[in-house]
Amino acid sequence: MRFIRVRRRTKTEKRYHKKMGILTTQVTYIKKYAGLLPLRTLHKYRMTYYGEVKDCRHCSISS
Repeated sequence: MRFIRVRRRTKTEKRYHKKMGILTTQVTYIKKYAGLLPLRTLHKYRMTYYGEVKDCRHCSISS
C-alpha cells in the first residue's frame, strides 16, 4: 500500500491579468499527499483559450 501519492485536481477560479482584466479559468493543481493529508503543491497551471499551458505565477488571484 502506498502512503505518499501525487494527485491532480482541476477547479474553476477567477484570475486577474493587467492586460485582460478578470477572467474565469480552469486551474490544475498537482499536490503531494501523505495518506489523506496534503503535504505541498508541486505545480499549478492553467489552460488558455488557444490551448497553451501557462504557469499561474503570471496571473494573480483577483479580490
